[in-house]
Amino acid sequence: MAKIIALMNQKGGVGKTTTTINLAACLAVAEKKTLVIDLDPQGNGSVSLGLDSAQHNGSNIYHAMIGKTDIRECIYETELPNLHICPSDNNLSGAEIELVSEFARESKLKTAFMPVMDAYDYILIDCPPSLGLLTVNALNAAHSFIVPMQTEYLAMEGLAQLVNTVKLIKANLNPTLEMDGIVLTMFDGRASLHKQVAEEIRRHFGEKVFQSVIPRNVKLAECPSFGKPIILYDIESKGSEAYLSLAKELIIKDRAQSVEIQNELPQVPSVNEIDNTLAGNIQ
Repeated sequence: MAKIIALMNQKGGVGKTTTTINLAACLAVAEKKTLVIDLDPQGNGSVSLGLDSAQHNGSNIYHAMIGKTDIRECIYETELPNLHICPSDNNLSGAEIELVSEFARESKLKTAFMPVMDAYDYILIDCPPSLGLLTVNALNAAHSFIVPMQTEYLAMEGLAQLVNTVKLIKANLNPTLEMDGIVLTMFDGRASLHKQVAEEIRRHFGEKVFQSVIPRNVKLAECPSFGKPIILYDIESKGSEAYLSLAKELIIKDRAQSVEIQNELPQVPSVNEIDNTLAGNIQ
């Protein structure tokens, strides 16, 4: 079954879409079947993977959420064999208004995902830069979330509101929602301010901050205009190295959590043990 991860930050320009697309591409290279859900009405994630509105015949995540189309009809291939995308367009911006009177409006995305849960290893959701109904849908559907955070002075501004939203989701909709971590983005190792901000974030959040840091990189800025993830645009770039490292870190973390869960499961008795127990009860 797929692990669903929402990538979220209500602040724009923090590298959220860049992280979604490039992390997904690196997971695909690691032979993990990965689906990107472009939940941002701007559709930048779709364009970044070379898919524009003319190529998806109007079928996108908006139509799946309102129940007009099966999500399987809204999924498209990319240049990478294990990477698919469910695109969006401007219609999604009106979805919050359309869904406001709908029953279980906060679960529309979760319901839409059901037919594809066994088809992928990872489903990554590129959330809009807000904490509205679309993001609530993403968090309700997700198993975990990742927060891309720019290493700038106001990086932690609004983080309290984000944390509060997550607490409300956990309390009322999705009690098993967990934080995978914070990804530091647009990092310039030459800037003392960036180093100070990174240290401050690590001091506050400790192990919840990924060790992999995404640098400020020209190639990363260029690749969306060519409709390619960084590993296809320039695999030798610093940006490519950083996202490959992040994907590896996430896979190792998930594997460790899976082992922990297996160890916590109750031991199933053998057939002989069951027979002996039944025989003792009969006697």
